[in-house]
Parts: sequence; C-alpha cells; structure tokens
Amino acid sequence: MVEPVFVVPYDPWWPSLFALERSRVEAAVGPWVEAVEHVGSTAVPGLDAKPVIDLMVGVRDIRSAGRCIRPLEEIGYSYWAENPNPERMLFVRFADADRTSRTHNLHVLEVGGELWNDRLVFRDHLRSHPEAAGEYARLKHVLAERFREDREAYTRAKTDFISAMLERARASRA
Repeated sequence: MVEPVFVVPYDPWWPSLFALERSRVEAAVGPWVEAVEHVGSTAVPGLDAKPVIDLMVGVRDIRSAGRCIRPLEEIGYSYWAENPNPERMLFVRFADADRTSRTHNLHVLEVGGELWNDRLVFRDHLRSHPEAAGEYARLKHVLAERFREDREAYTRAKTDFISAMLERARASRA
C-alpha cells in the first residue's frame, strides 16, 4: 500500500472535522477515556499540513486500553497492531477501501504521560509562535516533495526539527 504524502494549505474546517470525530469517538469509547485532544498540524491555525485529522485519546492506563479496539473498529478505524511503541496504540481511518487516502489518525495514550505532554507542548508552542509554525510548514513542504511515496521516511525526517522545537517550547515555559 502506497499512501502518498501531500502537504496542503490550512483548511479552516479542520477544527470542525475534529469536533465531529471527537463526538463519534467519545460515543464509542467514552467510558474509558479521560480526554480527547486535537493534535498534529491540523490543530494549529494557519499551518499547512497533510489533510489528516490527528486525535489524541487519553486513557488512565495504556495496558487496559485494549478494550477500545473493537468499538473503534466498529466506527471505521483500523488498529495498527504492528505499532512499535508500547506507550501508545495507533488507529487509522481511511476514506477508501484500498487504504490510500487516510482521513484520521487516532493515538491512544496515557493522560499525563510523556508522549501526551510532549504532543500538547508542541501543538501549543506552534499555536503561540507563528514564526515556528512557518518554519515547520516550510520543512514539511520540502520533505513531502522528497518523500512523496514514503510516509514513514517523511515522518522520520521531521524528528530532529520536532525535538529541537520541543526543547525550545520547554525552555520558554520554564
């Protein structure tokens, strides 16, 4: 399966699409969920992004989050069991049967854990620092061209920038 990488201009509908999806997710797994956050580039007003809504679903204990798998699959998500990170569960929703047009990523994480906090810090830093968001957008466009047919390489290539930005964000909060 090839899932091409395209970065598009910010769409003001993204927050509404998140809110709609959050309602669907809460209806499916609400009893086990502490919080649902809009993260990723679509959560930053004005930031160019892949047109994929990222939801971060917070649970108390990731070890008991397996009970969310079936209800999320019932509302159209695919559980990515090959996920290499034991601190999170990843679900993906596609617009098409051949799985080449992703619409949503859903990350199940422990509320207050390091990954949870890092994603919020990164998102909030980009929201409050437009120059950093612009720098990130430029990088994303370059990497999308370079890694058009390799989503994993595109994601890996952003790691150093994200790490540096997280350090800046933490320093500015201290």
